[in-house]
Amino acid sequence: MQPYIVLPLIIPLLMALTVLARFRTFRRRLALIGALANLLACIALLIITETGEVQVSQMGGHPAPFGITLVVDPLSAIMLTISSIIMFTVVIYSRTAIDANRERFAYYPLLGCLLLGINLAFLTGDLFTLYVAFEIMLMASFVLLTLGGERGQLEGGLKYVVLNIVGSTLFLIAIGLTYAVAGTLNLADLAQRLLSAPSLGITTVLAGLFLIAFGIKAAIFPLFFWLPASYHTPPIAVTALFGGLLTKVGIYSMWRVLVMVFSNELVVLQPLLLGLAMLTMITGVLGAVAQMELRRLLSFHIVSQIGYLLMGTALLTQAGLAGAVFFMVHVILAKTALFYISGIAHAAQGSYDLKKLGGMRETHPGVALLFLLAAFSLAGLPPLSGFWAKLMLIRAALEIEQYLVVGVALGVSLLTMYSMVKIWNEAFWTPPAPGRIASMLTRNERLSLLIPASVLVILIVVVGLLAEPMYRLSSQAANTVMQPSVYIESVLPESGVEE
Repeated sequence: MQPYIVLPLIIPLLMALTVLARFRTFRRRLALIGALANLLACIALLIITETGEVQVSQMGGHPAPFGITLVVDPLSAIMLTISSIIMFTVVIYSRTAIDANRERFAYYPLLGCLLLGINLAFLTGDLFTLYVAFEIMLMASFVLLTLGGERGQLEGGLKYVVLNIVGSTLFLIAIGLTYAVAGTLNLADLAQRLLSAPSLGITTVLAGLFLIAFGIKAAIFPLFFWLPASYHTPPIAVTALFGGLLTKVGIYSMWRVLVMVFSNELVVLQPLLLGLAMLTMITGVLGAVAQMELRRLLSFHIVSQIGYLLMGTALLTQAGLAGAVFFMVHVILAKTALFYISGIAHAAQGSYDLKKLGGMRETHPGVALLFLLAAFSLAGLPPLSGFWAKLMLIRAALEIEQYLVVGVALGVSLLTMYSMVKIWNEAFWTPPAPGRIASMLTRNERLSLLIPASVLVILIVVVGLLAEPMYRLSSQAANTVMQPSVYIESVLPESGVEE
């Protein structure tokens, strides 16, 4: 047993206990300390597993596959680390972006609960605990989405929770059927049993059910409409957190369950996956191009970028999945940074409507530079992280002669650049609109908005400049999923799985 594996679960749980703190300043400090401690614990796990080592902890001393197993491999360590970075910056950003009334109604404890669900999803080694993680995330995210009780929040929250409950129900049905077929829910045990067995009709149906359930969580086509209808309604700190992380947990679950366990069935479903990937990219970017409200525009781009992640998954190659892992890191950083910058624009000029913004190139040149770097990365311009991520995906698709998806990916990149240029032209280049609201923030409030955005943009540049080490790490993570023998042997040491 490796007890340090449980730190990413214990620390968020302690963050949730800040609800007992009476004073606002004390709650903020406890939340910041908790987010920092979680970040350090996750970085330590990444360092331990970067060579491909798999760390396992059997809860309660019950051996797998009978007990709850926590597993950290390169993929889960990458996801834990990037999510802890986002949560740490969100806590800082929230000092200005979240009002005192929302803080009073357990805002920081809810962040801790949400982080607990996210970390549990990345750590768990069995399907039922993954379901529990999704439910923890759903409860915390629904309250965060509606915290404040504004009409738009309640409408968006209703759409959000209904579709996600449908996804959770399908997930639970798939779990029950999987247990009936295989007699186990442990991922390593399932992989061992199903990878060596011929693909059956029932296992293909199970893979399809998991695809729909995770597809709702990830907002793939045509199950994405709840996202742009809800993500723009809460405060921008919550939107940034949701946009950066929540849909990515759905994609991670596809990798962990579909690619690692149901790889034989994915061969049958590959044409469907590729079609869904292209449609997700196209509908998302077209929705973004049509928007003039900054948060809705960026929300549609979440959908579009999910299409690239699904593309890497659908290629069913180690190179494709490595590109998807690299793209995951890039898009989480870029998307969260752009939401932060939109919040800064709102704080400076009092609106998210592009027609009511303007002149920020002159009034906020530093923010303009941050936007350009994040936007260029999202569009895939070198030498930023987005360029290398898309290059890996396109190269992997060309290797297996999937020319149509390559053409779609390149075309969507051009439309992404168009929408980013539209934001630049309206918010930063044109003169400010009459009656613009001047920023009334104090120096400390401005810093709490600028520092998180700056940190993420710096990381975007660093990942782009250090693309080779990130490529090796992504390849290691993809190899653990595509060739799960090390994972299986670590969880089930007596399995005797051969390379």
